Amino acid sequence: MGIFTRLTDIINSNITHLLDKAEDPDKMIRMMIQEMEDTLVEVRSSAARVIADRKELDRNISRLKKVEDDWYAKAELALSKDREDLANAALIEKAKLVDLALELEQDRAPLEDALKKYEEDIILLEAKIKEAKQKQKALYERQNSAQSRLKVRAKLYSNRIEDVMNRFNMMERRVEETESRVEAEEMGREMNLYEEFADLVANEAVADELAALKERLAKKSSKDEKK
Repeated sequence: MGIFTRLTDIINSNITHLLDKAEDPDKMIRMMIQEMEDTLVEVRSSAARVIADRKELDRNISRLKKVEDDWYAKAELALSKDREDLANAALIEKAKLVDLALELEQDRAPLEDALKKYEEDIILLEAKIKEAKQKQKALYERQNSAQSRLKVRAKLYSNRIEDVMNRFNMMERRVEETESRVEAEEMGREMNLYEEFADLVANEAVADELAALKERLAKKSSKDEKK
């Protein structure tokens, strides 16, 4: 079933409003354009039939006027031959044709009005089709732009994650390599003479500092007792 049911529905339609409510705007706009173009073909066909009717009317009126002229010429001939009776009959036939031509002329007005209305409808339909195609183009451009942005973002995001993971893995490998070297250095290793003396000196310095601290605390305790 079509979106539009009458020509006035198309002309009075708010394309933007219809697209905003559509679940699938792309499909909706394509259906709109198709129905508008089909309707335009129908209106043009109707207008063509009216134009054909008007041309037929013009031909009939033209033929009647020729016959009128023939009867008038016959009336003149009859009078020139002193046949007034024949001239009168010829003029009567001419008068009949004049009345018939006037009736046909009256049929022209409705045809002209119909053609004018069809022309207005065609102009409005073409404007609606143009608007719809502009909307369609805008939708395509927005869709393509959105898809391009999504692709770029996905690529950037993917590259960043991959870069971060690569750096993390590299740092982890470096730490492991350092730890491995330290462990390898310490495996089965005894302190050399220099390291043993350094350790001895360090222990002696700590012992001296501990003795000094004990002496200072003892003196402080003695002073407190005297007070």
